[in-house]
Amino acid sequence: MIRRRTQSRECALQMLYQYEINPEPLADLFMRFWPGQEEKFPQDIRDFTEMLVRGVIEHQQEIDQIISRYADNWELHRMAIIDRNIMRFAAYELLYLSDVPPKVSINEAVNLAKKFSQEESGKFVNGILDKINHTEAPRNPKKNVPSSR
Repeated sequence: MIRRRTQSRECALQMLYQYEINPEPLADLFMRFWPGQEEKFPQDIRDFTEMLVRGVIEHQQEIDQIISRYADNWELHRMAIIDRNIMRFAAYELLYLSDVPPKVSINEAVNLAKKFSQEESGKFVNGILDKINHTEAPRNPKKNVPSSR
């Protein structure tokens, strides 16, 4: 059985792919994607998916700059669209979500790259996300770090 957040990430990948090919208001994208799938994708899966998609779109310029910084000899627009969007939502998780362990974000991204792209994509995605995790994520002041009360 596939885990809920893994399902969310797969849905986010599909939505981000769709959005990149045919940009439209996110509300329209969500309305076209979910109908008839409520049983397959319960509310918690839909909520996490939409949070990832909104976060990537909201911070896409910064995320793309960071990915480009660590993608040695690769221009973002020349990367496979699947790899690019997997790295976008994983980078969003690394930079902005404190409740998702970095190892989980990276591992899930690598597994999705292997599943939906090419075998070598897993290594490519892992290398870039690992660099982002070790250099950008620890010092990102925007990360949603819970207060220690």
